[in-house]
Amino acid sequence: MSSSEGEPLLAGTDIQQYGPSQSSPHLYQKRHIGIFSAALIIFNRIVGAGIFATPALVLGFSGSIGMALLLWVLGALIALAGMQVFIVWGTEFPRNGGEKNYLEYLFPHPRRLITSVYAAYASLLAWAAAIATIFGEYLCKALLNHEPSSELRKLASFASITFAFLLHGLVLRFGLRLQNLLGVTKLLIVLIIIATGYVAFRDGIPTESGLPPDRWRARKNFFDIWEGTSRNPNSLCIALYNVIFSFAGFTNVNYALSEVHNPARTIRIAGPLAVIMVATLYLLSNLAYFAGASKEEITNSGTLVVALLMRNIWGESIERWVDFGVALSTFGSILAVSFSQGRVNQELGKYAALPFSSFWASDNPCNAPLAGLGLHWFMCSLVIFFVPQGDVYTFVINLTTYPLTIVNATVSLGLIYLFFSQSSLSSAHRHHHWNHLSFYTLFCATFFGMANVFLFILPFMKPPPEAEQYKHLPYWIHVAGGWGVFTIGAIGWVISRWRGWN
Repeated sequence: MSSSEGEPLLAGTDIQQYGPSQSSPHLYQKRHIGIFSAALIIFNRIVGAGIFATPALVLGFSGSIGMALLLWVLGALIALAGMQVFIVWGTEFPRNGGEKNYLEYLFPHPRRLITSVYAAYASLLAWAAAIATIFGEYLCKALLNHEPSSELRKLASFASITFAFLLHGLVLRFGLRLQNLLGVTKLLIVLIIIATGYVAFRDGIPTESGLPPDRWRARKNFFDIWEGTSRNPNSLCIALYNVIFSFAGFTNVNYALSEVHNPARTIRIAGPLAVIMVATLYLLSNLAYFAGASKEEITNSGTLVVALLMRNIWGESIERWVDFGVALSTFGSILAVSFSQGRVNQELGKYAALPFSSFWASDNPCNAPLAGLGLHWFMCSLVIFFVPQGDVYTFVINLTTYPLTIVNATVSLGLIYLFFSQSSLSSAHRHHHWNHLSFYTLFCATFFGMANVFLFILPFMKPPPEAEQYKHLPYWIHVAGGWGVFTIGAIGWVISRWRGWN
């Protein structure tokens, strides 16, 4: 990366006519996030429940061990490319808010339109609701040793997001420490999975586990890793779709750069470190699953693939501990998501993008974004308690993923536009040195941008029957809903202009 990309370039400059460059009236006084905490903020956000279930889906749609592993490698490369894109943006705009800052810079006119559109996307979606629901289910299963009632699951889910809200809003430093501790715990859980896979590969699957008596049945997975590879492009695309979203969250520290010590250096180190660590663990975990169960068991089990592995090797008595491990992992993700979304909502308040902006922008009472966290907590609570399970719930949850692909594609391809645009040479933009972006950065921006174009086009294609997410709703409903969220923001902007609100 060139020197122009490695240094923060905003200090002492004023390009107020271009996006969000003016200083916020509510800047943080303390930078308390170092490289270790930044890496764990990213790690905690990426690694949730997906690693315990998604490998079975990817194997099912890809058809073979070899293709599944190839897709996981491709997903890791896409995530690394995306991390480079956000490193460049983060060093140019080292402040809280993430994509809000980058989109405002790319689309300064009509004034505040993109801010309103992004505000609807960021504030109205229940980002942690799905993770909280998974946490509630597996915590209750671990404690009760049977399937919990719907009411109990909802209460446990609500308790988790409430705890995260109060922790990050009232005792920020302790919240970061707990978040770091859960990140380390999550790492240990994944290492246990990998070690179990090694034991399975070395010693075979014990016959006393109650499953078919072929002790070495999993070894067959590695005889011909390409056997059964799907030739259906739709199935392969859906497998890749699941892989890419398993890496979602590597941008998490960009939402809190105002609180990061030496943000340019920290994000350059912590970002790639976290993504490479996650990618390595994902690949080794997949190998562990393939070593501990046959392909047919993995694709037909109807349960978490990690539970299948542990039951095969250690017996059914281990399943409660598996449920508890999944709950711990997802709780770390809840803390990471809440941490970032509270800051995004606060930044939107600072720039008057939300009603009652001074309230959402407040740091009171504990120099933390309690109000911004509260808005996210409220939206998640609505989904947990009032959205019924089934098609409607799946639709609401998918709303948090589809718009993200559009935002990612825009900020990625936006870097390429800035590199070639003559306006980047003007006095207002010259100090950013967009025309000096390295070839590596341009390649990453193109690769990541095209991957996200694929992600927001794919849902327009009718999926194969086994990949249908809805029983009664059309397959494209969350696509329409995602664009609907953006439209709400645009309508809000039109109303504010019409009424003369500032």
